[in-house]
Amino acid sequence: MKNPLETQELTLRSIALAVVGSILIAASSTYVALRIGALPWPTIFVAVLSMAVLRPLGASLREINVAHTGMSAGGLVAGGLAFTLPGIWMSDPGSSLGVGTVAAVAIVGAILGVAFTGLLRKHFVVDLDLPFPMGVAAARTLQAGDKGGRKAWILFTSCGFSAVLTWLRDAVGLIPALLGKGPLLSVWVSPMALGIGFIIGPLYMGTWALGAVAAHWLLVPAGLHLRFFPDGALAEAFRSSLGIGVIVGAGVAVLFRGAARSFFQSLSSSRGSSGVVAAVGAASALVLTWLAGIPLVPSLLATAGVWVTVVMAATITGQTGIDPMEIFGILVLLTVRTIWHIGGQEAFLVTAVVAVATGLAGDAMQDLRAGSILGTDPCAQLVSEAAGGIAGAVAAAFTVFLLREAFGTMGPGTELAAPQAFAVKSMIDGLPDRGAFLAGLAGGFVLSLVGVPCMTVGIGIYLPVAISL
Repeated sequence: MKNPLETQELTLRSIALAVVGSILIAASSTYVALRIGALPWPTIFVAVLSMAVLRPLGASLREINVAHTGMSAGGLVAGGLAFTLPGIWMSDPGSSLGVGTVAAVAIVGAILGVAFTGLLRKHFVVDLDLPFPMGVAAARTLQAGDKGGRKAWILFTSCGFSAVLTWLRDAVGLIPALLGKGPLLSVWVSPMALGIGFIIGPLYMGTWALGAVAAHWLLVPAGLHLRFFPDGALAEAFRSSLGIGVIVGAGVAVLFRGAARSFFQSLSSSRGSSGVVAAVGAASALVLTWLAGIPLVPSLLATAGVWVTVVMAATITGQTGIDPMEIFGILVLLTVRTIWHIGGQEAFLVTAVVAVATGLAGDAMQDLRAGSILGTDPCAQLVSEAAGGIAGAVAAAFTVFLLREAFGTMGPGTELAAPQAFAVKSMIDGLPDRGAFLAGLAGGFVLSLVGVPCMTVGIGIYLPVAISL
């Protein structure tokens, strides 16, 4: 295999675009994840964007693929942080956690994700030949090209429209943020929400709306009318706990369905790399111990958990295109806590490391699948993924703190609802309504096993109805 530094695939301009693009994607994805609790794959978007920038410069498809690989990393790193870390401030608003610690934890997660992905690439992309739907779609997009610049024109026009409308709404005040009357009969005026709905499609959009209608218009009013809930506060606690339970149950069902067999197969296929795995894990554990103040034993347990959950993430994203990164973080956290006692802040940081690593691993596997179709050097892609992942980790860390400074509190009833982070917080600190959570957990698990897309149902139950509709 050629040295990627000597090929025309891994160039200075492809890495520069990967880093800049990853920073932008990370910042925007952090806001989207905190605002509405959903994070569509950025793969197709960055494929079109990288093609629009590099194609006029004479870049090959493989060079464009390398750039797009690094650009997309920022989105999943941002998701790993946004889906876990804000729970710290929901639990302790006065936490002294610094941005440097968060950035270091995110960088460690990104490095672990890239390193373990590199070791597992052949097993999942070549040997198992899993579908990796987003990776295949990205490859087909690049192969189809952009005749006449139509895709780029649509991309940049829609970005401009979204920016102008948001500016008129938030800065000028010419457009109201909500249309309608009262919290239950309002619609959020947001091009971002419109774009999310378009990307996820009618099935997931419909189940999201169904969850919102069932919870806000039926469950809570009926429960209050029948005196099942003594007051509105308890009704809201029941609703939010039920939604979180459905989200977690759906995520566990995804793990249960697809990951176990591939985990043992991957262990067998990567025995020759066990020394590399041990070295990467030990080094990462030492960094976590030094920078984040996590004791050495929990750090070692967390890095071992990352190896296991990266295998799960590769399997699940390869089969379904879904990456429940916060669920991976919760599973590793619960395992660590059964073996070693750690405090609240350390628990959130462990969860964040796992979520970032598994999120990046899922993204990298999709990109490597695209590269296998296009004939791109996987080493070049992994270098780009690492550069984009590290840049995205720093950008996401700063964006989380900037958003906290701008919006204040996060969690239920705020502008930054952060449902996944609230789920993590609930698992660490305790649930508002344990019975509702367990009911949602069981329902989400069973329904997901029979094919019902319950993850979006749970998000609809949890989020304010104005955002969901």
